Amino acid sequence: MDAQIKKGILEMCILHMISENEMYGYDIIQRIHGFFPEVTESTIYAILRRLHKDGSTDTFQSAGPKGPVRKYYTITEQGLFRLSQARADWGRLKNIVEEIGI
Repeated sequence: MDAQIKKGILEMCILHMISENEMYGYDIIQRIHGFFPEVTESTIYAILRRLHKDGSTDTFQSAGPKGPVRKYYTITEQGLFRLSQARADWGRLKNIVEEIGI
C-alpha cells in the first residue's frame, strides 16, 4: 500500500479509536497491529506526536492499577473536526472508486 495513503488512513483510524476512549500508546499500537501488522511502533508514535503537535490530541499521565505511569491520549475539538473531515474525504473517495467500478 502506498505510504501516503496508509499514513492518512492510520491517522483517521487513530483519531477514531481515541475519540471512542482515551488510550495510551501501547494500547493504540496493539490495536493498529491487529489490522496493519506491518506498521512499526515508530510510525505510530510519529503519528501520535504529529497529532498532538497540531492540536488534534491532548495527553495526560496516569498510573495504571498495576503498572507504571502512562501517557494517555484524548481527542480535542480540533481532532474531532479533523476526524469528521477525514471521514467525509474517505466517503467521497470510496464513492468515486466505486463509481469507476473498482
